[in-house]
Amino acid sequence: MERTHTIHITDDLEQLLDILPQTLKSALASLSHLETLIEVVLDFGRPPEARFPKEFHILSRECIAREDISYVVSRLGAFGKDNRAGIERTLHRISAIRNRTGDIVGLTCRVGRAVYGTIDIINDLLEKDRNILFLGRPGVGKTTMLREMARVLSDVHNKRVIIVDTSNEIAGDGDIPHPGIGKSRRMQVTSPDLQHSVMIEAVENHMPEVIVVDEIGVQEETYAARTIAERGVQLIATAHGNTLENLLLNPTLSDLLGGIHAVTLSDEEAKKRGTQKTVLERKAPPTFDTVIEIKDRDMLVVHHSLDEVVDQLLRGKSPNPEVRVRREDGEIDVITAPPELESEENGSSFVVHPRTLIARKDNVKIFPYGVSRNRLEKAITNVNSTAKVVRTWDTADVILTLKNQEKKESRKFRAAIYQGIPIVSIRSNTIVQIENFLKEYINGREPREEEEALREAKKAIEYVIRERKPVELAPQKSSIRRLQHTLIEDHKLGSTSIGDEPHRRVKIHHPGETSRDEKNHRN
Repeated sequence: MERTHTIHITDDLEQLLDILPQTLKSALASLSHLETLIEVVLDFGRPPEARFPKEFHILSRECIAREDISYVVSRLGAFGKDNRAGIERTLHRISAIRNRTGDIVGLTCRVGRAVYGTIDIINDLLEKDRNILFLGRPGVGKTTMLREMARVLSDVHNKRVIIVDTSNEIAGDGDIPHPGIGKSRRMQVTSPDLQHSVMIEAVENHMPEVIVVDEIGVQEETYAARTIAERGVQLIATAHGNTLENLLLNPTLSDLLGGIHAVTLSDEEAKKRGTQKTVLERKAPPTFDTVIEIKDRDMLVVHHSLDEVVDQLLRGKSPNPEVRVRREDGEIDVITAPPELESEENGSSFVVHPRTLIARKDNVKIFPYGVSRNRLEKAITNVNSTAKVVRTWDTADVILTLKNQEKKESRKFRAAIYQGIPIVSIRSNTIVQIENFLKEYINGREPREEEEALREAKKAIEYVIRERKPVELAPQKSSIRRLQHTLIEDHKLGSTSIGDEPHRRVKIHHPGETSRDEKNHRN
């Protein structure tokens, strides 16, 4: 996937500096990296601070006086019930901290930026008219993404877009909205507890094709969101929570995913599923089609087919989301975990014989039952095996399945056992486990050293994807380093070998980042 937009940022920073006392404005102007300024913090009786992503600067040795706070407040619009104010026609947000008598004793002056071109990473979803819910920690960019989506939907796709702007964070302060929302219309909300009413009013009075809402957080708003979706209006929103699992565990917001209720199964059904009689199930279709977890501006985790994903989670299974990463060159990598293959007799059971030594020969035929066919084929390539994957059990030399099915039985597997076809189970459906099977049973190689090295690499890969920081692995011999490089490439990350023998080791880094050892030979 290639980028379709160039990222452009506007911040109207001068207008934020103008509300500050002259001494603080001058101190800020002397800093060299204001383009990354997050906020200015003014607390009564403490030195003023300028905060950046990874550091902060004390702007003055003099502590903030009441007069300083009063000076800033006098240059702002009125504070709402949510203790937030703004600067007209900008996206800056000023939040107040009050004492017990209601006096303002602290101000957080947060820089608001319109970032154009950020949604090239999900343009394909916009074109499909999907209801999309964004999740992510505070400050990760949810509101910025909403604003840019509203602009593209109204200006590029020519849709009638209405923004329900509860705290004026999407379209800025004042009666004239910020140009960052394009041709979208904005409805302001007089009080946060009325957001749900304005959501319904927008649908009933103004005939939108798309409604954009920031921070769905209470039961009334989840009901309003469902009403909007049921009326055929596309809904783009954010909600409190970092991950889909967080949302599912929230008794209020889980209704956005269809809601959860306890169901009592019959004895026969419980036995068939291999569960207790009382289980959790989804009550209704989810309000949204897609959930997007924002890790940062350049990395998203996308959950498609939300009804299926929620059902998987309720059954204790891990979903296979899509990870989208924007590299430094602007190109977008889409990393998709191979889906789990369902067995032909989903829910059926069978007896697994004890692990049987397979006669080592070329072109061993393997039938995967409940094991990912894609992962098995990848593992065969990784270990240079001559094994083949077959599509029917009766043509196989061995059946590969999972350990959690050992206590089950079916006519099909009894027949396989009677015909002398060995059945081998592995602990989990991972490439490492499958490779160990191939090495131990097919290739006859000792897997322990490689298994530990690949396990270390897998943990490091998860850390690099999550934290976007490079990781160095333990020193290994060249043959094992080659396996680590292959595993890293499968996850769309970069790697290089660094150091001298016998301490040569693999370094993993995020896509787009370069290493000064990049030119070194990978082994």
